[in-house]
Amino acid sequence: MTSNISKLSDRDLETLASALRSGRLPIPYSVPMTRPYVSGGIVEDVVEDLEVLANHGFEGSQIAILIDAIRHERRDSMQLDEIIELVTTGPEAPGTTNRDTSVVVRDLFRQADNSVVIVGYAIYQGQMVFESLADRMNKVENLDVTMYLNLPPIQGTEVESIIVHRFIKDFKSKHWPENCRLPTVFYDPRSVDTDRSKRASLHAKCIVVDEKEVFISSANFTERAQYRNIEVGVRLSSKRLSSQLVRHFASLVENGDLKPANPSSRT
Repeated sequence: MTSNISKLSDRDLETLASALRSGRLPIPYSVPMTRPYVSGGIVEDVVEDLEVLANHGFEGSQIAILIDAIRHERRDSMQLDEIIELVTTGPEAPGTTNRDTSVVVRDLFRQADNSVVIVGYAIYQGQMVFESLADRMNKVENLDVTMYLNLPPIQGTEVESIIVHRFIKDFKSKHWPENCRLPTVFYDPRSVDTDRSKRASLHAKCIVVDEKEVFISSANFTERAQYRNIEVGVRLSSKRLSSQLVRHFASLVENGDLKPANPSSRT
């Protein structure tokens, strides 16, 4: 019913709505009367839309409201496009301008001022991935960094405390830059449950910075995922979504669903 009107520029939409609202463009609509308010070569098509609306009982002021709604929807859509950014790893596809995963991750870490929340499934060669974060933690003394990480598969029937101790030891020696303040790490105790039927993985992968920037990705925190695999993610500027994610994982901790692996790191 308004498919042709929707093709108009924002300026034409505003001008057409004003003419309809003021009565300068009255029923019955015609090409000569509409032409001053519509640029380009689709005046006849626009008049056709106006006639259809008029035949359905819409007055000029009501059509103006519809046109305003089209403008506002377009504006909101453009704003959404501005805060969402596609991020990829792997070979560059011809004609695309996506940002690289490793670049985005480093940028997020380097701009953090207050807090960083990291949720990850697999970590390998993490020192390379987390170097910029550790450097930022050294520069910003009060930067609070919390990680929710998946523990690797257990062997046999080892005691949970031993598994967690070994994981943190490996994290410090293999995945975190030397002589740098450690983040606080949480894990899902179900991942080390001796009952296989109860085991589960912390499979989410995201980063939240200062509760306003979010990066959600398929990429693990490994050299392959950050630099070579084919991975896809999105970066969003959203305080609402950021707060929801931070609160979601904090609630899991409060409820005992996630447990601290190194509680003394906050001191």
